[in-house]
Amino acid sequence: MRYWWVNQNQTFQQETEGGYLWSPKRKAGGGRNPFYEFMREVAPGDLVFSFQGTFIRAIGVARSTAYEAPKPREFGAAGPNWSHIGWRVDVHFHQLLNQIRPADHMDLLRRALPDRYSPLQQQGRGNQGVYLTLLSHDLANLLANLIGTEAHHLISSAGSGDIVGLGAGGLRDVAVGQVEWEEHLSAEIRSDEAVPETERVAIIVARRGQGRFKEEVMRIERRCRITGVDRVEHLRASHIRPWRDCEDHRQRLDGSNGLLLTPSIDHLFDRGFISFERSGELLISPVAHLASLDKMGVATNRVVSVGNFTDDQKRYLEYHQEQVFLQAQVMG
Repeated sequence: MRYWWVNQNQTFQQETEGGYLWSPKRKAGGGRNPFYEFMREVAPGDLVFSFQGTFIRAIGVARSTAYEAPKPREFGAAGPNWSHIGWRVDVHFHQLLNQIRPADHMDLLRRALPDRYSPLQQQGRGNQGVYLTLLSHDLANLLANLIGTEAHHLISSAGSGDIVGLGAGGLRDVAVGQVEWEEHLSAEIRSDEAVPETERVAIIVARRGQGRFKEEVMRIERRCRITGVDRVEHLRASHIRPWRDCEDHRQRLDGSNGLLLTPSIDHLFDRGFISFERSGELLISPVAHLASLDKMGVATNRVVSVGNFTDDQKRYLEYHQEQVFLQAQVMG
């Protein structure tokens, strides 16, 4: 379990009521922001201290890893919804009865503040520009002791795997925001009369890794890069640059933008739990559940090479590592 701090001054109500964290992927000018990059390394069961208006208002338990999703519509006119894609993490928030003001406790907290990426200034004010940042266990424990029983109960529940707030129905589905986005794109394509109907069908079917797109991928690929399965009925054509992220329909049908993968490996690749270097080396995300990967046929205890890629595939793989793979690229 890791501990995070999120500054939610503008979006506290939307995010806590909606049950998520959301950030852009990059700064407005396209540069990396370490506090957006940190979204890529949140894992289920991690705890999030929610800071708003000088108080710690809530504690959340992460229910998912990060996934691509549009800016939530409830953010309002701050920007476009369906065209502004960022990182989303599903979180169950518990609003605290004992909402502490860190500025009142800086004699205790100051010694545990990190030199870099600190959530607080020395006098206890929130650091401007920080959205999400990692907390040391020492700082998290100090905050939990100040909050009291509520915080310790949440830490204990998350640590034991008992994710809080799921109700009697058990585990709820995650990455719903991504599904909604893809359904929106599919609806737009279905209604686009500028595209011939047969082309529209091919583009929509390509989302599921079938049809014309799969035929084009099979001109390049012969088997699953990980499991070695070569029976076509057991393989899915997986987009390297995800179907939802493609700039145009050509990319959605481009065989060079695909790999033949078994369904479980396709899931891992699409959600960013694995990726590939241009050299062919398998990359495994630090937030991937290694025991599950082993059961799916992904070797996690050794270096794995999956073979050569074409130059066009390599260009698509660069996008996957930059925009999909769940590993923060934080400036040193």
